[in-house]
Amino acid sequence: MACAAVVVSGFLRSSVGAICTQAASLRLTPSALRHLTLASIMKSKKKTDHLERTANVVRREVVSAAKVCGAASESPSVKRLCLLVADKDFSFKAGQWIDFFIPGVSVVGGFSICSSPRLLEQERMIELAVKYTNHPPALWIHNQCTLDSEVAVRVGGEFFFDPEPSDVSRNLVLIAGGVGINPLLSILRHSADLHRERANKGSGYEIGTIKLFYSAKNTSELLFKKNILDLVNEFPEKIACSLHVTKQTTQISAELKPYITEGRITEKEIRDHISKETLFYICGPPPMTDFFSKQLENSHVPKEHICFEKWW
Repeated sequence: MACAAVVVSGFLRSSVGAICTQAASLRLTPSALRHLTLASIMKSKKKTDHLERTANVVRREVVSAAKVCGAASESPSVKRLCLLVADKDFSFKAGQWIDFFIPGVSVVGGFSICSSPRLLEQERMIELAVKYTNHPPALWIHNQCTLDSEVAVRVGGEFFFDPEPSDVSRNLVLIAGGVGINPLLSILRHSADLHRERANKGSGYEIGTIKLFYSAKNTSELLFKKNILDLVNEFPEKIACSLHVTKQTTQISAELKPYITEGRITEKEIRDHISKETLFYICGPPPMTDFFSKQLENSHVPKEHICFEKWW
């Protein structure tokens, strides 16, 4: 499902539903982790594999044991997964993905984290949302994964938003297609955390406005609708969203209707948000990311302000 090719802004620095109860200590030993990682890398040879596609992308060296502590259906085709990662050396930046190593599955998965780094800091948990496909890691998550299943994870990716407190304030435009919402939801949640921190402490990074454009086939496939609208309602002066559906056949609920547009995200909608203070993050199928990144370049947005990630 998730094999990424990334072009990332030069502006960005290269530095480094229910709450799960605390799980028992993980049983994967360091030697078992090494064996699992090496065996998966040796066997994961196909050109369509995540490791092959991302071979030249920056990764952390740390491979950490993780345990499944929660799972639920996010949509008819997407399963949400909560992982407990006890290793204190494990960290990530909002927008990054993980290499996902599964005992007994030779192919390595690649899935964007959809939770905020703050959740990991506070509760040692990360969240994923994985679409059903015939890719072995996705099949395992949908058909075999259970509570307390043990896996191993490693962070990678050059698509992220990780400002320092003293950095210049930026507006964000987030453009998502399908499960491409995952890294952008992480960025949205992280931005909300930064705004809360500044409001509470009177210091820290000052986030500008954030506009999310998100397109899916229908409202049942718009992932994390409640989470997104909760943030819009919590920070109406900062966060706004435009949710698009391309093949809606049922009635749209009254709660969603004010935010829904039937049809694809348009070039004009995006162009209306261009400014010198705005960064654009795009994640979705390759034709979508190619189209919007090219349109933004044609509108004279600096390349270093356009960040995109393609998902196959």
